[in-house]
Amino acid sequence: MRARNKPWADQFLKENDQLVQLDPTSHKGNWKQLFESNSPIHLEIGTGKGQFIRGMAKQFPNANFIGMELAKSILVSAVQKCVEEEQTNVCFINENAEKLDEIFEENEIDMIYLNFSDPWPKNKHAKRRLTYQSFLELYKRILKPDGEIIFKTDNRKLFEYSLVSFSQFGMRLEEVVLDLHELEDPTNIQTEYEEKFSAKGQPIYRCRAVFV
Repeated sequence: MRARNKPWADQFLKENDQLVQLDPTSHKGNWKQLFESNSPIHLEIGTGKGQFIRGMAKQFPNANFIGMELAKSILVSAVQKCVEEEQTNVCFINENAEKLDEIFEENEIDMIYLNFSDPWPKNKHAKRRLTYQSFLELYKRILKPDGEIIFKTDNRKLFEYSLVSFSQFGMRLEEVVLDLHELEDPTNIQTEYEEKFSAKGQPIYRCRAVFV
């Protein structure tokens, strides 16, 4: 997801530190205390402009949601919306997914969402895909034993690659959907990309996987 550079992004995020955790490593093992709630913690990696995570937070008020986004110029859009809507069960971190084990303790997360991740189509960039083995190792570390990964994409090749990656890692596929909108799942919250691609008739793929 590309966005124009916003020189004011750093200052804006600092001014909204009730929503943006500027030093997320300091909360490792204590994220429930931060939310002041014992509710499950759901993590979206690559939260973009935040439409998905805001929708999930509204639909599931008894869960807490953390949105991770590396690009500050994109993250500010998500934060702005949450400020306007005064959502209290959402917070954001501006970090790279490679640092997950520095930010979260073992078994601290209940659910991970990977929505429309960068496909990194060239084989030489496979290690950057969020469903590559090294990332799966991080997810397994921070997820509870019964925690799920829910993965959505419009990219057929990335979806196929990810199904193989999950399986080779020894994960169990709980669900594989080749046309999510044909399924008409009433609980599905669409991302900005999802709305854009589905409007063009592009099938949306989804799978749910667990570690065994």
